[in-house]
Amino acid sequence: MELFNCNHPTVAVHKSHATEPTFYYFAYGSCMCPVDLKRSLQEKTHTYVVGPATLQGYRLGFYRRSQRRQCGVLDIVKDSRALVHGVLYALPLRLSPLLDAREEGYVHEQVTVDCQGQRYAQTRTYTVSDKLAYELAPNDWYFGVVLRGALTCGLPEHYCWQLFNHMHQLQQIDLKAAKQAG
Repeated sequence: MELFNCNHPTVAVHKSHATEPTFYYFAYGSCMCPVDLKRSLQEKTHTYVVGPATLQGYRLGFYRRSQRRQCGVLDIVKDSRALVHGVLYALPLRLSPLLDAREEGYVHEQVTVDCQGQRYAQTRTYTVSDKLAYELAPNDWYFGVVLRGALTCGLPEHYCWQLFNHMHQLQQIDLKAAKQAG
């Protein structure tokens, strides 16, 4: 079975939606996975993928506890020395309310991202509104969906390993703390 590859040269923004108003959306967490994003937006999102993108001046961290997922989930925080890789989508504006509902606990932030040699200003992303003071480990499901999105959509291998190692390290810290507590 072949997995969908966002980097495949034939992938382009869906032509039938070309006349619809759209907005650019930079995903860096579970929404990088078009299959998972489909769950919330109630339609296939593969065709809205523009490609792998980078956001300068930010870094990732797990500074939010998701009540729905019962684990730490990704956020971005400003850091002039850092870079976040993610996926750029050109989504129909009609999907904005569904995306906002999925991203409960986050607020819109307008950023500029680079994708396939072009700059995309006024790109929407989401950042946690009430950040934790510490990082909270993701659960296995969230870990998997984030990695699946990163790998499927062609983020650099070294970055995928960084994601893996960071999430694994947080889980190991949680496991050690749980063993000591009980």
